[in-house]
Amino acid sequence: MTMSNTPMAANPLTRAVLEIDEYASGLGWDQPARLFALVDTVRLRTQEPALAAQLGLEDASATTGLTPIEQDEVPTDKALDEFLGTIAWPDAVVGCALTVERLMLPPSAEKQVPEGLSEARLASWVAQHPDRQEVRMTVAVLRDGSRDAAVRLREKDSPTEVLTGPDLVPGLAEALRATFAD
Repeated sequence: MTMSNTPMAANPLTRAVLEIDEYASGLGWDQPARLFALVDTVRLRTQEPALAAQLGLEDASATTGLTPIEQDEVPTDKALDEFLGTIAWPDAVVGCALTVERLMLPPSAEKQVPEGLSEARLASWVAQHPDRQEVRMTVAVLRDGSRDAAVRLREKDSPTEVLTGPDLVPGLAEALRATFAD
């Protein structure tokens, strides 16, 4: 999945995150979570030339960095953390990424959260909060612990408004990192 509008980022992981964000953006909002394996593009081209050709990577200029490969659908009948706990990656996978939509509240709203709410009631409370923001988060991690993320607000749905950084969604990054634990 090579995207023509993805800016040249400082490192391959950031480029992969932005490629996945652009891909997800092209699908529109209200999408299910999507999981991606990240593979070394040079290794993919060498070891799996047919797959590389299918992904449009036969051109030598497209053989640096990481190639995101979308996995089967993320089940909707299981909590995301439970699902991530069932994943084991083969050695050829150097990292993984997940894109997911959520409602977020500003830090100032944390003081307003009623105590003792069940998960379902908390989700309902957040959904009705006037300061809620719909966001799409794309988080990626590598086996070595490197991580990066992109966050896009629905109300500012533009490639120039995407926030990036390794510490934007630390909990999800840790959950993805755990998929590589022995």
